[in-house]
Amino acid sequence: MKTQVVINVTTHMIMCVVTAVGSMHDLTLFRHSGVHLHPETALIGDAGYQGIWREHGHSITPHKVTRARPLTPEERQENRALASTRLRVEHVIRRLKIFRVLKDVYRHRRRRFALRVNLIAAVCNHAIAGTA
Repeated sequence: MKTQVVINVTTHMIMCVVTAVGSMHDLTLFRHSGVHLHPETALIGDAGYQGIWREHGHSITPHKVTRARPLTPEERQENRALASTRLRVEHVIRRLKIFRVLKDVYRHRRRRFALRVNLIAAVCNHAIAGTA
């Protein structure tokens, strides 16, 4: 089971949850999800979203290192800044994975997986809104 979560970095709220059955690449799931963002909205993705700038021009992904071309100090600094921003996103994902259904291997009915993920996201949003 594959899950994609769209999170607002400033409010820590889960904006959208998309699920897919089976193994699927992150960028393929984004393309099939139908998630449309405003062109001025910055989209921050991890290394699995390399090439997302073709669909969304204002996107940021970390620089990749290869044997032939190591990272420059500027690229390394940009990756650190991006990682510190993504840390907030990872904290929200941690809130989702506190629920055992999402942490372990999903052994229930597959057609109800999307419903359960959406309900857990709603509970997490409610908890975040209550603490703000």
